[in-house]
Amino acid sequence: MYKNLAAAGIAAGLLFSTFPSTAQKNEPLKVGFVYVAPVTDAGWVHQHEEARLAVQAAFDGRVKTDYVENVPEGPDAERVIRDLASTGHKLIFASSFGYMEPMLKVAREFPDVKFESITGYKTAANVAAANARYYEGRYLSGIAAGRMTKSNVAGYVAGFPIPEVLQGINAFTLGMRSVNPKAQVKVVWINAWFDPAKEREAALTLMNQGADVLSFHTASTAVMQAAQERGKLAIAYHSDMRKTAPDAQLMAVTHQWADYYKKRTQAVLDGTWKPVNVWGGVKEGMIRVGWFGPKVPKAVQAEVLKRQDDIGAGRLRPFVGPIVDNEGHEVLAKGQAMTDDQILNMKFLVSGVQGKIAQ
Repeated sequence: MYKNLAAAGIAAGLLFSTFPSTAQKNEPLKVGFVYVAPVTDAGWVHQHEEARLAVQAAFDGRVKTDYVENVPEGPDAERVIRDLASTGHKLIFASSFGYMEPMLKVAREFPDVKFESITGYKTAANVAAANARYYEGRYLSGIAAGRMTKSNVAGYVAGFPIPEVLQGINAFTLGMRSVNPKAQVKVVWINAWFDPAKEREAALTLMNQGADVLSFHTASTAVMQAAQERGKLAIAYHSDMRKTAPDAQLMAVTHQWADYYKKRTQAVLDGTWKPVNVWGGVKEGMIRVGWFGPKVPKAVQAEVLKRQDDIGAGRLRPFVGPIVDNEGHEVLAKGQAMTDDQILNMKFLVSGVQGKIAQ
């Protein structure tokens, strides 16, 4: 896979492929994937790699997949995406918010290539966007955290202050306080998606401040490892991380990309691909919670899974009033439900969050 040489390959302008290039008349559809961090056995990139492998298996012989890992957002991303398009890839998935603008730029140069901006929101004639309602899983994990905390303090290691991250912090806090009104959530911003050293340092800081349950919106397993070492609890994000933190894992909020990737690949093969803008959650199977650790009582597990069913059926919506921000201002009146537009443009922290939005 050349996975350990990705950084060097990017610097040299090379493309790492899981298959040799061919120029056969009936060449299979070439599908490229761009990853913001290294491929590991857990985390954000792991879930997308699992989806790539699912595509490869589902269309064996009809599709060939390639990936480039550890690609920084910005100029490197633009170069890698252009390299993929230039080498015959007719469908490209780029799985990081910061890839959106570079992808749009490259897409204008390659109108016959289909592009998928994962976690982006802008579309074009040959650019689709897809994201998941991560906040639904966050709310559910907050319920588990509220039931399991003894200190009534949770810690949250956050990447960047974009709406997606704010949605997660707020939903987690609302879920936690729905079963434990005394709960408080402390936030540390690290301004990175993948920086194990910073993630670990933030986790240790939060535990030193009294947090006995940790959550995070970053891409490594560092927070889980820190909780395991300190004998605390943590909520795995992106994927199951019990291998890393067998005792510390409270539960996992997982992202399921395989079905979406297979559907979009099939659409290219069929000639029916269109520039959709998808935002799916529990109902669509893009978010799933579970994978409970050994310390979680069966009653708590059952409660969380029941609430997951409620979200999937539309009986439970995380952002319903009354909602007050952590500066005391009413955001949503009692009984009102936040619209998708309001959720997508979220710029506040709810009551119960200790901290401010990073500047």
